[in-house]
Amino acid sequence: MTSSQAPADLATRRAGKLTDTVYASLRDDIYAFRLLPGDRFAENDVAERLQVSRTPVREALMRLQSEGLVRGHFRNGWEVVPIDLARFASLYELREMLELHAVRKLCSPRIAPAVRQQLVAEQGAIWQCAPGDRLPDGLAVAALDEAFHCALVQAAGNPEADTVYRQLANQLRIMRRLDFAYGDCIDDTYAEHRAILDAIARSDAALAGELIARHIEDSHTVVERLTIARLEQVRAESVQLAPAPGTAPASTPTRRKRFG
Repeated sequence: MTSSQAPADLATRRAGKLTDTVYASLRDDIYAFRLLPGDRFAENDVAERLQVSRTPVREALMRLQSEGLVRGHFRNGWEVVPIDLARFASLYELREMLELHAVRKLCSPRIAPAVRQQLVAEQGAIWQCAPGDRLPDGLAVAALDEAFHCALVQAAGNPEADTVYRQLANQLRIMRRLDFAYGDCIDDTYAEHRAILDAIARSDAALAGELIARHIEDSHTVVERLTIARLEQVRAESVQLAPAPGTAPASTPTRRKRFG
């Protein structure tokens, strides 16, 4: 490597890290509803707030757009994609179809026992722990929950289904995180994952399918209710913080930052 290549490589790595930082910040703002569905904003505003140039902002926004979280408008900035409950219902139905097929296949002779045993051992180390060892952090459990369901589909051995499922998981993440951030599902998640793994370990396709279907359907019901409630709460707070008609705007922003 020449002396001129080293600084160039270092600059590329720094630029990549900066994009990652902007991406994570914006994604968390969307997940926490600091940026509401339907909110519009400009690249310049984000760049000024995060004290970066527009290049990492644009790159981060393109990543978020590929995940279905934002969309760009020609010469009119960006918008947080509005939540379409009917669309999410369809995505949850597709999720259930993929996972039902996966767990049934995992319980069948088409899957080598070693594959099944490895899945149960790896995921069991996380989910089959004593109650006192369970993680209390809802968002940390949310990440493990998503990884658990991805692992089921991946272990079933269909790479095309795995690719579709991971794209689906990206689109559902904003709603699934609500269950862990604002709901009370940690203990239920541990118990239900443990039961699913036990059924797979016994190659009980009927029970595994019944458990995974109920698990997904219950999650969908809860997150839909939480989504509606959370949006109503945030909008109510915004109205309360807005200045009364005819008065000068206060220095406090109309939507306060609820998390650190």
